[in-house]
Amino acid sequence: MGELIRFEQLPVWVPGKVLLASDGQNWKNVALRSYHYLGQDVVVPAMRDFMLVSYQTGVTPMRRRFDGRWKRETLGPGATSLLTRAQQAYWNWHEPIDVTHIYLSGDLVTNVASEIMDCAVSEVTLEDILRVDDPVMANAAAAIASEARTCGLGGALYVDSVARALIIHLLRQYSSVRVQETGRSGSLSPQQKRRILEFIDTNLERSLDLKLLADALDMMPCLFARQFRRTFGMPPYAFVKARRLEKARALLTRTTLPIKVIAVDCGFCDQAHLTRMFAAEFGKTPAVYRLEAQ
Repeated sequence: MGELIRFEQLPVWVPGKVLLASDGQNWKNVALRSYHYLGQDVVVPAMRDFMLVSYQTGVTPMRRRFDGRWKRETLGPGATSLLTRAQQAYWNWHEPIDVTHIYLSGDLVTNVASEIMDCAVSEVTLEDILRVDDPVMANAAAAIASEARTCGLGGALYVDSVARALIIHLLRQYSSVRVQETGRSGSLSPQQKRRILEFIDTNLERSLDLKLLADALDMMPCLFARQFRRTFGMPPYAFVKARRLEKARALLTRTTLPIKVIAVDCGFCDQAHLTRMFAAEFGKTPAVYRLEAQ
């Protein structure tokens, strides 16, 4: 297989007038282009991304050859086509049409699949769909197009949320999924356990949210949280809090650092925050604990 093309390169093979684009909006793993096309007979090379085509205006007979088979449909507003990634396709139509393309990265699709299936997914393939009248897909494309047009507050987060909901729908209705054979029991491996312990202990002063912890192991947050709990017997937030309190207790015993400095070094908001957490865990304030330990 040759090099997979990016969506920005598509006009080289399928010329058209760009009507709308998400370029420059800092979206991650999702992109949009809307085109006005005249009738064409074209080859779309294997693309890096999954592509959803939502038909906006114009009605035309359409032929597509995908994996050796020709399909024929009449396409117009409300209809949607799907093209899986890494698959060359031949397209032929006669009438002018306006379409919206939604591009979904392979990484995003496999990550969402891994998260909802609670396992490592190696590959997702979309079915050969030349025409489907699916309001979920059409509405998702319209919502993403509206965001590309208006550039609203929190646009990247909004688009990510819509795209993830769309991907879950595609996984349920129009896909096949290949699962990696890892031999794992659903817990973190010894290597992953060492890596996450080192990451937590060297970053206790930071805000360690679930996504940051999952990113340290290149995992999706939901899958990471499940496997972390199976490994350590508690959720990540509780484990991090316990490590912070243990570090604070050690510093209170072994150093003369001011309590407010210890609080910051251990990742607490301030001295009052440390005092509340410490007293709840150990039954005495940091000041009393230090005094008794001397």
